[in-house]
Amino acid sequence: MSSCVAWGQEETRNVRDADRERRAALRHFLRSRRARLSPGDVGLRVGGRRNTPGLRREEVAVLAGVSASWYTWLEQGRDIKVSEDVLEAVSKALGLDRTERAHLYLLAGMNPPAARQDMSSEELCRLRLAVEVWQPAPAFVVDRYWNVLASNAPARAILGVQASGSNYLWSFFTDGRNRNRYPHWLDEASRLVGQFRVQAVRFLDDPDFERLARRLCSASKDFERLWARHETRDTGIATVEVRPAPGRRAAFHHMVMGLHQRPEPLLMLYLPAQIAGDRVG
Repeated sequence: MSSCVAWGQEETRNVRDADRERRAALRHFLRSRRARLSPGDVGLRVGGRRNTPGLRREEVAVLAGVSASWYTWLEQGRDIKVSEDVLEAVSKALGLDRTERAHLYLLAGMNPPAARQDMSSEELCRLRLAVEVWQPAPAFVVDRYWNVLASNAPARAILGVQASGSNYLWSFFTDGRNRNRYPHWLDEASRLVGQFRVQAVRFLDDPDFERLARRLCSASKDFERLWARHETRDTGIATVEVRPAPGRRAAFHHMVMGLHQRPEPLLMLYLPAQIAGDRVG
């Protein structure tokens, strides 16, 4: 047997093992969520003697609007077709919170939908603290539309990030000073538009992305041309070169980070990098 064939068989076994583990985890998760609820918790009348705690499978099926057989197969981890609508109904029937709902989707082999969750004032305060202590390097925070929520002084002075409430993409394409600020402005512009396109696809049911794109197309011919290319950039790390002052150059590794299992807000962190043939100033 050739090494390539053996490697392929090993990969197939690994995939099958991972699939079995995922289905086993789905089975245990659904059982545990069902066991923690009583009929009274979900507005059902208690009738007869119950030998086990929690809801019965048939009761979950009724609450979710699916057949008892189908829900039983789901809980058993069988290889059945699962739709987003049904998973949403099961999530509501079991009273899953945001984290549990995302966990159910992943165990069922689907990507959880990106739901809007407003950031608490405590979270925003902690993110503001994070960007402040990141000094002397730039750092700022944006929401799903890249509206600036917080920024430190280096981000404003070196990168031209405007005050909270402004839109980072809008200022990048409409502020003429950025042409001089970024020696490779077109490369940076292409990257930003590609990243924004990927972000917009994560929220296909949000019309505000299309509205913002139309406004940017009207305000900037460069954005309009780049947007028409339909290019995507889903990298979380890139190198950015800037001119912080006339005659000076600086380079940074730009990292895009998010909170755990949340598509927003995005934390933009910059790490000083070396410019080839030059020292970062």
